Amino acid sequence: MARDKRPQQLRVGRLTKAHGLKGAIKLELYTDDPERRFVPGAEFSLQVPAESPWHGKHLVFRELRWYNQQPVGFFDGVDDRTAAETLVKAILWVDVDEAAESADAEPDAWYDHQLVGLAVLRDGVRVGEVAHVDHLPAQDLLIVKTASGEVMVPFVAAIVPEVDLEAGTLTVTPPAGLFEELPDEAAQGDAEASAAGDDAD
Repeated sequence: MARDKRPQQLRVGRLTKAHGLKGAIKLELYTDDPERRFVPGAEFSLQVPAESPWHGKHLVFRELRWYNQQPVGFFDGVDDRTAAETLVKAILWVDVDEAAESADAEPDAWYDHQLVGLAVLRDGVRVGEVAHVDHLPAQDLLIVKTASGEVMVPFVAAIVPEVDLEAGTLTVTPPAGLFEELPDEAAQGDAEASAAGDDAD
């Protein structure tokens, strides 16, 4: 069976709020190189709910401006505030040539297919593997398949400090309870009380 040759996609931003009356929209950037990604004529795929009028459509970028250090974008066909408001919360994706990108890759940016299948290590011990990646407005989640089921791991540096594609591993430093059940507080209190009684004897 022939492999799917569709281009890889990279998430580069989210539209957060209409700005002014001429169709401008404030941007939350997911790229360290906005001047390269947001250029006139750049085309973005949209991640929006199925009921959105923009579902299945693309946006063509017209201009990037900065207001009070906040990036604001203008797009073809979005000419007033009403149109801009229909795009709030949309996530922007770009098609990329992975070979061309590799020589000038952005730090700490990975494609979904690079992450899926990585062994997940905790304190050097394998606890599972990445099954897929969920892209949510607030943050990305790694869905890790473990022996006891799936675990949702926020893909942030504090919890996922290292991704080693060459080694095929991803290191996690999760908070207590993320990968294991915490003991019930009442049961733990009873156990401690029982232990104290044993010591007294």
